[in-house]
Amino acid sequence: MDKDVENFMEKVGQKNPGEKEFLQAVQEVVESLMPFVKKNPKYQKHKVLERIVEPERALMFRVPWMDDNGKIHVNRGYRIEFNSAIGPYKGGLRFHPSVNLSILKFLGFEQIFKNSLTTLPMGGGKGGSDFDPKGKTDNEVMRFCQSFMTELQRHIGQFTDVPAGDIGVGGREIGFMFGQYRRIRNEFVGVLTGKGLKWGGSLIRPEATGYGSTYFAHNMLKTKKESLKGKTVAVSGSGNVAQFTVEKVTELGGKVVTLSDSSGMIHDPDGIDSKKLGYVMELKNIKRGRIKEYAEKYKGVTYEAGKRPWQVKCDVAFPSATQNEISKEDAKALIDNGCMCVNEGANMPSTPEAVEIFMENKILFGPGKAANAGGVATSGLEMSQNSLRINWSREEVDQKLQGIMASIHDACVKYGKEGGFVNYVNGANIAGFVKVADAMIDQGLI
Repeated sequence: MDKDVENFMEKVGQKNPGEKEFLQAVQEVVESLMPFVKKNPKYQKHKVLERIVEPERALMFRVPWMDDNGKIHVNRGYRIEFNSAIGPYKGGLRFHPSVNLSILKFLGFEQIFKNSLTTLPMGGGKGGSDFDPKGKTDNEVMRFCQSFMTELQRHIGQFTDVPAGDIGVGGREIGFMFGQYRRIRNEFVGVLTGKGLKWGGSLIRPEATGYGSTYFAHNMLKTKKESLKGKTVAVSGSGNVAQFTVEKVTELGGKVVTLSDSSGMIHDPDGIDSKKLGYVMELKNIKRGRIKEYAEKYKGVTYEAGKRPWQVKCDVAFPSATQNEISKEDAKALIDNGCMCVNEGANMPSTPEAVEIFMENKILFGPGKAANAGGVATSGLEMSQNSLRINWSREEVDQKLQGIMASIHDACVKYGKEGGFVNYVNGANIAGFVKVADAMIDQGLI
């Protein structure tokens, strides 16, 4: 490791002890940025790196709620308002038992660069709770969401902080939270994105992360005069991002052969076509079932408990489940099996060791802050529609999304080109950093 990076990380580690996910995210970014910062001394003079790794505000609060049996539960709520130099804080809310300060700081930090890359005026933030919606009734989820928003509403607003959904927070949860915000504040404004179409939502928003991820992979493949047509594709996860990645990859001629959830993975050598995808959507979105039921329904499908899809032979991989799901061994298996492109639909799904292997082998590697920015980009488009009091058509939003993903790809190439190879990690980090850093310098020492 570069000595300057090592010294910098030592100081960050002392301030954030035990926050492994956050420290991993900071190190990955700083390793990319340090050479660039040294070549551009104005960023050193203004201590931009030291400032950008500190959240502007970190909120933590109690969330009491009552279950259907009258029993009281207490969860912890968070909102990390990381950086607002280029616009209001923007980033999702995650409801999952694993949620803690480190995970949300990592996600909020990544969000700064991702939002900057979209070219839209959005700062970086993230929030959530260790509440688990799984196994809860609709009324229990509603009571929790109302309690959560009763505190959160003090800190957010259409010009201040605009949360969205994430793991465990879908249309149901956004609806309950928006209703409580409207009830308390007595105003109908675009304070949350991912809303229902009848009350301020945008077309393409549910599809946006998966579609955008696929468009980014398409742009990367084009640099090698390749396309998704005829490619065998491995996708992890089976939630929103994975589902719409499968839909768009299939539409562009690829064959998706895997999906997974926290219990295990399925391998369908015949491919997951639109009919099978419809079954997955019903299974996951309505029945809240497990992916192993897919293997029980369709012939020739294998299910492996506790496994991830990365040992399956594929041309393109879309890790779309959660952080650190591709290990060093998984990365080696992907390379050995001839994988030419890994595109991160999830946030930081590849460990640093895995990323190193991808870089050494010079395959196409789309880091999450660039590859999965389609979701927040379309959230930004939803904010624009709310402000303008208009609704764009599905085709208009999709066209804008394709344009944004192409712009992000071009920015990554501009800052990441190393001879005949494009280092998309460096490209995304530097391109995202420059806009925010310049804005921070322009606005003075705050």
